[in-house]
Amino acid sequence: MDADAARTRSIAAPLRAAWTAGRHVLSRAARLALDIALPTLCVSCREPVDGEGVCAACWSRLSFIERPYCPRLGIPFVYDPGPDMLSMEAIASPPAYMRARAAVRYDDVARTLVHALKYQDRTDLAPAMGRWMARAGSELLADADMLVPVPLHWRRAWRRRYNQSGALAQIVSRQSGVKVRGDVLRRVRATEQQIGLSRAQRATNVQGAFQVSPDRQAEIQGRRIILVDDVLTSGATLDACARALLRAKAAQVDVLVFARVVEIR
Repeated sequence: MDADAARTRSIAAPLRAAWTAGRHVLSRAARLALDIALPTLCVSCREPVDGEGVCAACWSRLSFIERPYCPRLGIPFVYDPGPDMLSMEAIASPPAYMRARAAVRYDDVARTLVHALKYQDRTDLAPAMGRWMARAGSELLADADMLVPVPLHWRRAWRRRYNQSGALAQIVSRQSGVKVRGDVLRRVRATEQQIGLSRAQRATNVQGAFQVSPDRQAEIQGRRIILVDDVLTSGATLDACARALLRAKAAQVDVLVFARVVEIR
């Protein structure tokens, strides 16, 4: 009986490998045929484009965040107020995380990119978005120990099939060499969508929603961690995540996002 089982396993293993390889080849061939038949369109204006989903005209409309900006929150200043000058937001309501950086302002083109990545399975946009994030967060990445993507609740992750924050974190990791740890932080409570909620309601909505995995706490202690997400709006979600990591004795928590809301003053 054992000999028969061993022979069955020896035959099944190559068949599984051949099936997997064949399926991979067919999948690549299908994608190539689709690319030839249907040209890539700009995710924003829907014009044909060569590259990663954004045409030159829409790329030029992205508002990249450059210095001068608040050294704490990364909010761009209209003029240079001098070194180490904090924004009013950082003074009035400092978050649990130490520093935040964003690649772009959350304007029309950035919103289209985020929604396409988040809701339309446009994972092909992640490489460009992640590279821009790595550039914006180079100061944070220089001394970071790990990247932690903001987790989805398991039910939402099941519906979406992937976590857009995790996809961005993987690209940032490739650019910086900082490892991704997607298993240290969990969303233990399902929350409402933050869209449409006030700042106070957003904070209440995510209170107690995140927790460090009990078997990962030793890996958090004394570490410098960068939380990765797609958008920073009020900062409530990222603040709740940072508090959970700091309770687990992280040395410092910073934030890196693709886009952030910047109020016009």
